[in-house]
Amino acid sequence: MQGLPDTQNEADHREIVIDRVGVKELRYPAKYAGSDGAEQSTVAKFEMTVELPAHLKGTHMSRFVEALHCFSDPLCGASLKLLTSNLAERLQAQHAHVSCEFTIFREKQAPVSRMKSLMDYELGMECRHSADGDNALFYSVEIPVSTLCPCSKAISERGAHNQRGAVTISVEASEGLSFEELIDIAEKSSSCELYAGLKRSDEKAVTERAYDRPVFVEDLARDVAAGLRAHSDVGWFRVEAENFESIHHHNAYAMIEG
Repeated sequence: MQGLPDTQNEADHREIVIDRVGVKELRYPAKYAGSDGAEQSTVAKFEMTVELPAHLKGTHMSRFVEALHCFSDPLCGASLKLLTSNLAERLQAQHAHVSCEFTIFREKQAPVSRMKSLMDYELGMECRHSADGDNALFYSVEIPVSTLCPCSKAISERGAHNQRGAVTISVEASEGLSFEELIDIAEKSSSCELYAGLKRSDEKAVTERAYDRPVFVEDLARDVAAGLRAHSDVGWFRVEAENFESIHHHNAYAMIEG
């Protein structure tokens, strides 16, 4: 509309660059395409920011929402890079940053009955765009697992204490890496993976499987780190393993960064 002042484009006398300015906690419908190509709908929470030059008073907040509303591709490394570069172009910014968090579901079959159920995983993606080409892509995922204590097994005449735990993986990755690969690394490193649905025959199988593969929280973190180090699409990584202890009133925790 003609005649309305554009206050954001006014000069600012303080001459201080703002590293990141934009919107947070912006929830929007989204799609996710798994490694098998199947798409599922989700709701993602976005954070979108750009660098604001020292001479400008403010940024144009509406353009962040416009950029996201025009974004229709399934969430993946390549599409998030495209969204981030488009945001930088739309706001004429040298640096742009987009991150999002969302939930996906993965169908799993119980080990004996083959009963099908859905497991949920919390995913995160982050892209940093720079006009000079210094770009980076990061993934994060939280994977629920089961662990059984090796010490308890060694000293007990009957059974061993086990518990649920969580592995949180954060990586700097190439576009070729899939979340499913990270989930597989964590689940294979645990005493036993978790399922939403189990019959009695499955309960027997997973209990015995965990008993045959006891792991400390340290073992869990190290095995996941070894799997990430061996993966060609992973650069920097951080592994956090946490056991929600069943016989202690605290959690056990280990972290490896490499």
